[in-house]
Amino acid sequence: MDLRLPGLRGRIRRPRRWIAAAASVVVLAGAGTWTAVADDDASPVRSTDRVMDMGDGVRVDTSYFTSGTSGRRPAVLLGHGFGGSKDDVRRQAEDLARDGYAVLTWSARGFGRSTGKIGLNDPKGEVADVSRLLDWLAEQPQVELDKAGDPRVGMAGGSYGGAIALLAAGHDDRVDAIAPAITYWNLADALFPNGVFKKLWAGIFVNTGGGCDRFEKRICAMYERVAESGVPDADARAMLEERSPVAVGDRIKVPTLLMQGQSDSLFPLDQADAAAKAIRANGAPVDVDWISGGHDGGDMETGRVQQRVTAWFDRYLKDDKSTDTGPAFRVTRTLGTGTGDGEPRLSGVSADEYPGLEADRRSIALTGREQSFTNPAGASPPAVSALPGLGSAGGLAQLSSLGIGVSLDFPGQYAAFESAPVRDDLRITGSPKVTVHVRSSGDDAVLFAKLYDVAPGGRAGQVLPSQLVEPIRVEDAKAGKDVTLTLPAIDHEVVDGHRLRLVLASTDLGYASPTAPATYTASLKGDLSVPTALGDTNGPTGLPAWVWWLPLAGALVALALVVTGRRRTAAPAAPDPDLADVPLQITDLSKRYAKSAERYAVKDLSFRVEKGQVLGLLGPNGAGKTTTLRMLMGLIKPDGGEIRLFGHAIAPGALVLSRVGAFVEGAGFLPHLSGRENLELYWRATGRPAEDAHMEEALEIAGLGDALARAVRTYSQGMRQRLAIAQAMLGLPDLLILDEPTNGLDPPQIREMREVMIRYAAAGRTVIVSSHLLAEVEQTCTDLVVMDHGRLVQAGPVEDIVGSGDTLLVGTATPVDEPVVEKVAALPGVASAVRADEGLLVQLDADGTPQRLVADLVRLDVPVRSVGPHRRLEDAFLTLIGAEE
Repeated sequence: MDLRLPGLRGRIRRPRRWIAAAASVVVLAGAGTWTAVADDDASPVRSTDRVMDMGDGVRVDTSYFTSGTSGRRPAVLLGHGFGGSKDDVRRQAEDLARDGYAVLTWSARGFGRSTGKIGLNDPKGEVADVSRLLDWLAEQPQVELDKAGDPRVGMAGGSYGGAIALLAAGHDDRVDAIAPAITYWNLADALFPNGVFKKLWAGIFVNTGGGCDRFEKRICAMYERVAESGVPDADARAMLEERSPVAVGDRIKVPTLLMQGQSDSLFPLDQADAAAKAIRANGAPVDVDWISGGHDGGDMETGRVQQRVTAWFDRYLKDDKSTDTGPAFRVTRTLGTGTGDGEPRLSGVSADEYPGLEADRRSIALTGREQSFTNPAGASPPAVSALPGLGSAGGLAQLSSLGIGVSLDFPGQYAAFESAPVRDDLRITGSPKVTVHVRSSGDDAVLFAKLYDVAPGGRAGQVLPSQLVEPIRVEDAKAGKDVTLTLPAIDHEVVDGHRLRLVLASTDLGYASPTAPATYTASLKGDLSVPTALGDTNGPTGLPAWVWWLPLAGALVALALVVTGRRRTAAPAAPDPDLADVPLQITDLSKRYAKSAERYAVKDLSFRVEKGQVLGLLGPNGAGKTTTLRMLMGLIKPDGGEIRLFGHAIAPGALVLSRVGAFVEGAGFLPHLSGRENLELYWRATGRPAEDAHMEEALEIAGLGDALARAVRTYSQGMRQRLAIAQAMLGLPDLLILDEPTNGLDPPQIREMREVMIRYAAAGRTVIVSSHLLAEVEQTCTDLVVMDHGRLVQAGPVEDIVGSGDTLLVGTATPVDEPVVEKVAALPGVASAVRADEGLLVQLDADGTPQRLVADLVRLDVPVRSVGPHRRLEDAFLTLIGAEE
């Protein structure tokens, strides 16, 4: 069905409010300049700069781009983000011009070379300016007209520029299509969510604008009033709402492409959801795209987003009905980091309809008694969720998508309720909800609700998806009140064996909390409800091959073990049901050297491996690592002790070995066969269906290209290693064992192998890797087992073995000035601070903690990118092994 013609071209237009303003749009004499921009293989782009008079002494700086022939074409207005200027969108303007559009960019009032006060998209200021720019476009000979004075025009932009696109579509019916990104629908809801002041983002907003004096007086007075009281008032809400798209939501009736960021604590996904519902209710087509990045950093997917915007305008401005504008709903998902550059690997999942934030709910039971916790005097120290304003420098919000937790909650300042382990992977897409009963010793309570994903092992492995928190002000809470919490919208997978933890905190760094001390009491009033709209979808689109080779992992050797086992008769002991979910438990394991009653390769070894771990097995040559792995796979028989996989005792022929994939001491290939033929022959020998192997993905992952057709006897050592790793990862084993998997690999391949192991474990499976590359182990593994002379030296999480020590390395995005270093050194809990190449070396005293340090550094505006122990794994390893000598 054609939603654009004749319905949009021929629609009845409202009386133009800005027709009288056309006379005030004057190109200042001598202000126009002309330039040409050309690529070797692209049409030249003509660019003209003008400063336009908007009346009342306001002048707006513009640039106009065209390319190609002199015929008429649709126009596009491109807005910039807050604190930026027209120069920020120049590249996109040039690309759109080459695609056949007349493009006008401008610097909004108070930014770039434009004058005037910042009005936060005031209908009488910035929005009126847009209508005057449309008047100017209507007079240009290159611009297609729907009728006299009415240009065929679309609008696009991010953040501030996205909001002006929505507002202009509601205020001026000449706008024909819009594509706003990472923007707001209701600025009052964004800055005062549930009656709580988002103080850190508001302060960044004002400072980015150049200070309070750069804003309209009414806005400045509002900010100072709310910042001082910490409580938003009715007048503040009313002023922000009248400058928000929600004020004209019933008048936005044009095709709208909404692109919202998942890493965004400023304008979360619910802002785009509200916009989609309102505009669709007006009868206009709406597509929704949840991109990876946002105001908290991350990948903004610029190339893909701009391609989609162009397709949107091709369809609705050029009336090209053959254009594929993309799915009605698309979600970008992070699959790990790439090879060589450390950037996140992304894929997309789509749906034919936008499900909203409530679809396909599933109940998750939470447990926990009634709990009391305090709001400390001065609301300090505050808990930390997101770190607003630092995302672009360090991408901190993206860490949660890679399974790294950066949030802090202080003991005694929160209540926590937890689910049982999830037994099947759970994909949450939308806003979870839960009802709690809240009581306060004062009149009101301000709470910050967070839903953590907790890996086995407890709080050390908890991750706050997208670093998002939901604040809520509970009024008249002295007598107690039931409150239904709508938690932040996310797209997040909770893998098998993980738990969900609901935390209600009394403080948060980004928000204003009551300064008076108070005691809050919270209890559950029902189950957690989570939306699972994309739990069963068409799957990721355009997945990189490496994503597949990661699961293809180890089934191969596992299956070979099954085949070997069929020729043996030893029966394993009865399974232990208490260990059914434990991938590996080794108890008092021993193995003597051949023909020796006294010398042991492995002696009284005991350790346990949990789901989701990447366990590094470390030790010097002769420590007994490979012997342990060979016993684990049933290749050799121990002289004492026990190995249990998922509760089953290991013995030759044990069926549980089918759940293990392994690569130990190289793979045996037939030299006269090609790489492909070797893998196919090996898989056929297992007796499993060919489709279970994911063979094509494995071959692509091997990275051997044309060499796959060559005989293996012509392979180098590195090529044989890559083929062996691909063989080990065929199928989907629950436990993957890799012995020195990086031998023969170059640095980019080593980095890719690292990401494969991390992602493999994040899917709820387990990886055991033996390696002598300590730096790689430190970056890859969650837990370690250190062996020497066949015995266990130490086992535990990497951070425990490395040891936090009292010296921390604070990585910073930019060098830290000496005055700031002196301020850090004077902080409570800090014994000393000195500059280092990577940032700062901070030594804590007896009262210092890393959590307190991070909060203090953020308050000092130190551009924190990372905080970690200064001691390296190599130091710890040498200390441990040296202690054993």
